[in-house]
Amino acid sequence: MAGLVGRVSIWMGLAGLIWLWARLLEWKTTFYPSRHLWCTPSYQGLEYEEIHFVAEDACRLHGWWIPAPTNARGAVIVCHGNAGNIADRIWIARAFSSLGLDVFLFDYRGYGRSAGFPTERGLYRDARAAYEVVRARYGDTEAPPVIVYGRSLGGAVAVNLAAERAVRGIILEGTFTRARDMARVIYPWLPIGWLLSQRFDSLSKIRLLAGIPKIIAHSRDDEIVPFELGRTLFDAAPEPKKFCELRGSHNDCGWDNTPAYWSEICRLVGKVLGRGD
Repeated sequence: MAGLVGRVSIWMGLAGLIWLWARLLEWKTTFYPSRHLWCTPSYQGLEYEEIHFVAEDACRLHGWWIPAPTNARGAVIVCHGNAGNIADRIWIARAFSSLGLDVFLFDYRGYGRSAGFPTERGLYRDARAAYEVVRARYGDTEAPPVIVYGRSLGGAVAVNLAAERAVRGIILEGTFTRARDMARVIYPWLPIGWLLSQRFDSLSKIRLLAGIPKIIAHSRDDEIVPFELGRTLFDAAPEPKKFCELRGSHNDCGWDNTPAYWSEICRLVGKVLGRGD
């Protein structure tokens, strides 16, 4: 009997070690936060306002509100990828600002000046809090004139936000279907998918976005998130939708080297927020 108890204890200990190893591996391959804000929007000649706000679980968050240069026709919430912080995304703010949009760049918990530790649930809470900041700027209306842009991991955050809150449009760039699918890409020799605690299941949630105009953009040269995952996400998305094939690697693709993609963004913004002045 004592031998049996000993063997059970050993197996339970091994299971616990495997679980801890999986959690550490999962976190290390999902989040690459940086605390250092190496520049501000003024680096790109943009006026901005420091925004300090709080998520529903009392986590203190930080962002930059970049007002449109003229009367704003709406706002865009930028959900950035898994590395760095908002200082690395000022070029995105400059582009959307040129369309007459207010831009809200915010950092997830654990990134930049935001407190806390990043998790899937935490990122969703942070995006909801960012949405409330924007909504307050537009008179607390139930359906503010806002679109959401998500890149890479931020695409999963953007899809979740659009499934929970009223948005006029959504732009997804270089994003994936589910964390489980990415785990198979990163560790094809390990059966790690069933151990994941974070799902980031955009494949299921995007089916809820019927009637919301959406752009899904992906590069065939993406060496981090396979093109097929972006295409699968697009195929699962309900209308209206548009797929844009980009050029360049994961961190070098975008509207700078794919003018047709920027044209589609301009078209979507004009359709859902008006043509502007």
